[in-house]
Amino acid sequence: MRGLRRWWDDTAGGLPATFWYLWSGLLINRAGAFALLFLSLYLTAARGAPPSLAGLVVGAYGIGGAAGTLLGGVLADRWGRRATLLAAHVAAAGLMAALAFTTHLAVIAVLATLVGVAHSMPSPAFVAAIVDVVPEARRSRAFNLQFWAFNLGMAVASLLAGILAEASFTALFLVDAGATLAAAVVIALKVPETLTRRPAPTPRAVAGRRPGLHTALTDRTFLVFVGLTFLLAVLTMQTSTIMPLAMREDGLRPSAYGLVVALGGALIVVGQLFVPRLIEPYRKSSVLAVSTGLMALGFGALTVADGLLLYLGAAVVWTVGQMLAAPPNAQINADLAPPELRARYQSVFYLTFPAASFVAPALGGLSLEHLGERHWLVVGALGLLAAAGHLLAGPRRERRVAALRAAARRPGTVGSTR
Repeated sequence: MRGLRRWWDDTAGGLPATFWYLWSGLLINRAGAFALLFLSLYLTAARGAPPSLAGLVVGAYGIGGAAGTLLGGVLADRWGRRATLLAAHVAAAGLMAALAFTTHLAVIAVLATLVGVAHSMPSPAFVAAIVDVVPEARRSRAFNLQFWAFNLGMAVASLLAGILAEASFTALFLVDAGATLAAAVVIALKVPETLTRRPAPTPRAVAGRRPGLHTALTDRTFLVFVGLTFLLAVLTMQTSTIMPLAMREDGLRPSAYGLVVALGGALIVVGQLFVPRLIEPYRKSSVLAVSTGLMALGFGALTVADGLLLYLGAAVVWTVGQMLAAPPNAQINADLAPPELRARYQSVFYLTFPAASFVAPALGGLSLEHLGERHWLVVGALGLLAAAGHLLAGPRRERRVAALRAAARRPGTVGSTR
């Protein structure tokens, strides 16, 4: 019993109540965000759209997501975290309800784009609020729990989506809207504004300008980290973009692909809570190097995979890498951001994921077509490159974080972004 209590304290202890309300809002949000999983099927089966048009509409959702990420970051630093979260959730609920009753394909495309904006706006605000309220020493466990909630919510969403889609697409969109509103209610009732309004700083400005989004976009140390995260995201996206094609070429059925994906999700839900205690003694750059190396090994192993057991074994390896990477990746991102620009930095960081969702299938499809199984050697090489990059960039990141902490103790300044 004492060991269990110690594990719980190491995993979730010492976190403020506001964090848990944010966590609950995120879990409800993700568990209810299932309608877009079936958007392409809805368009083709219920609205008679050809697959090419359905693909364009889903792509429009992705474009809206990229814009919403940047917009959410700017608004969370200007309006506040709570106001941005509430506006995004209420807008998303209304748009999803409109989608439930819209039949015109052009209107559906516009609504899907706007839903992409509304769905992506909360991400920078959620993370910035967590950083605002969680003491630095406990942020790793907070981000670990955030990653766990996200994956648990997505697992629930996948299950509910299949059940509701069988019953009614209208119900699918309306229940999604209801869950989004439920998350908004939790935030409205329980989450205070976490953004501390500071006196106007005396900034170390870029080209004489006041700090803003351009500060993050010209911060070399931060952009190196973003680039390494982009490589990690490209590896992660292989599971939903290229791996199904490779499994089909190996003669495996869609149910086999579903089993591989389900195994990864189950490992995260069961094992993620044990990660903070495991990685705590080590430097973040070392953990990221090991985790990215494991992902490189797992995907590289698909070069010789031709049966389900080998795919399952490789999935275990790369999923462990993902689990180890989640807390330090999020914490470094938070540490590198000046407090006044916290959400803007988050928005630039989160752009890596829509970018990877485009690059991974676009270039990965060409690679698989021309290189065959050697495509996975290329993927593995990218992972090893990212692992080496984390080891090389780690010391500079640590010096930068130390400089930001020193600057934070001096009122009226924003830390250097060089």
